[in-house]
Amino acid sequence: MFHAARCSSSRASTISGFCRKASSTTSRKVRTRSPAQRGERKQRQTRAHAGLMGVFPQLSLLPPMQSGMVDDIIGDDEAAMARSFLSNHSPCLWRGAVSVVTAAAVMLAPAAAQSPRAQLEPAVRQALRQALLKSYAELFDEAPKLEFTAAQTAAMRKILDEAQKNCTTNFRRRADDFGRQLRDEQNRLRADTARIDDTERKKRHCAIQNLRALEAQARVLAEHAIPVAYENRRAKLDLIEKWPAELKQIQAEIASGAHVRRKWGDVKDIGFRELIPGQEKDIKTGQDAVREMKLAGLMPPEVENPVVKKYVADLAQRVGRHSDLKVPLHVTVLNSKEVNAFALPGGFLFVQRGLLEAAENESQLAGVLAHEIAHVTARHGNRLMKRSTISSIIYQAAQVAALILTGGAATIGTYYALQYGFYGLGLVLSLDLLGVSRDFELEADQLGVQYAWNAGFDPNGFIHFFDKMATREGYVNGLSWFRTHPPFYERMVQSKREILFLPPKEGLVVNSAEFDRMKAELKKVTAQAEEEEKDRPSLLAPVQGCPAPEKIEYKPGEPIEKLCPEPGESSSGAR
Repeated sequence: MFHAARCSSSRASTISGFCRKASSTTSRKVRTRSPAQRGERKQRQTRAHAGLMGVFPQLSLLPPMQSGMVDDIIGDDEAAMARSFLSNHSPCLWRGAVSVVTAAAVMLAPAAAQSPRAQLEPAVRQALRQALLKSYAELFDEAPKLEFTAAQTAAMRKILDEAQKNCTTNFRRRADDFGRQLRDEQNRLRADTARIDDTERKKRHCAIQNLRALEAQARVLAEHAIPVAYENRRAKLDLIEKWPAELKQIQAEIASGAHVRRKWGDVKDIGFRELIPGQEKDIKTGQDAVREMKLAGLMPPEVENPVVKKYVADLAQRVGRHSDLKVPLHVTVLNSKEVNAFALPGGFLFVQRGLLEAAENESQLAGVLAHEIAHVTARHGNRLMKRSTISSIIYQAAQVAALILTGGAATIGTYYALQYGFYGLGLVLSLDLLGVSRDFELEADQLGVQYAWNAGFDPNGFIHFFDKMATREGYVNGLSWFRTHPPFYERMVQSKREILFLPPKEGLVVNSAEFDRMKAELKKVTAQAEEEEKDRPSLLAPVQGCPAPEKIEYKPGEPIEKLCPEPGESSSGAR
């Protein structure tokens, strides 16, 4: 990138001198030049070209003359300087610049053709795009057979980066625009409040309500959903590129027996080994956390349906019995539509209704519950409390809740997003507020896979659930779950690695009739909860009788990238 400091005053004055001299020695009235005049003019142009290149060396790299060519090489601000300079000294410099640029373009054309974007042939780009739409489970099987080069995946990564940048910028601008419209509408209401009737006032209130929802949705997309979506795409690109080598390494470790020496590789001793001593010391910590959350009003109501409660408790207890758990497991099902579960120190497991709705089969649900139980057995909560006390965590959560419940501007968008299914509030009900680290999550992934397998469930269920949330369900529905966990690629590869290291076992359960019965009962719970929410006061719709607030073009269940076309494509959503 060109820096203005390189354009020193002495250089600039030297170039200007060339131009002044050229202008003074070349009469505008001259229509025909003698050979000597033409030679002298040629020398002046050559000196001017050299001076121009000294001030703007990047001009030597310009592509063929076209609109925006200066911007392409030296950036917006410097391009403006270049255009101004060329315009002010056009008699000698502009025509010279054209000739220099044209010559440079001829020499650089082959190099330009080898840029990452140009290297990616349409057929290759389409094939990569289709591969990135596949699930992780499919890519684990297919990646070793794919034949994309490192240059092609690098080119696709640049395309994805550019698409994400364009899309987030677009939705930030849209959020800003909705915000401006909102302020204008509020100012207009303030100015007219004394002279408008009730009908007009309600109309204005409804308009403000709608703009608030639109602004919040655009910000959720720009700041959370779109980045998560593209992180997922890049993870799949990494899998395509790196998994074949990773798989060979895994196979070599299995063949040599080295895999049994990995950390916690003693899977045949689950239940008899002790990961981190002192689980019983965490019970009081967990009890205090539960009590403080309830006192702070941060605990959603419990599901009362006996079939749902018994099924979830039985499943969790089955996994717990086949884990390294040394304390009683207390299971609570919360009537919250957030797709999440969380475990507090000492064996307190909370499962949210949204997670039960999202799971497609028993092995998926067992995989997530096993992951949360692993947080307890590895004493992650206790290890984190050395840095952050329960009281400080509750205080943070209470601050967030207070802002939401009082309509604080900082978090009201979060509330709107929850109402429209974009993502959950989190609060202390997400592991991010507990400060769960990347290493702890990877530990819980490894142990969770082991526990699900040891309990007789297909350990691939965890990966399949991740697939569902990251690929088929759209990214914002389960964003709170992803918000609490480390990057996609590492999690998926490490989980698959552990699955391949596990001894073969017959009859692993994928689904059961009990799971299906629970899902049928859960529909009744959800219907009742949705009916009750209609009559519940809402910050989203304090004015009754307004049309339902508009939604951004995103449709739940669609990949979020439909809002973000790749460069050169179009989308109705990314206007």
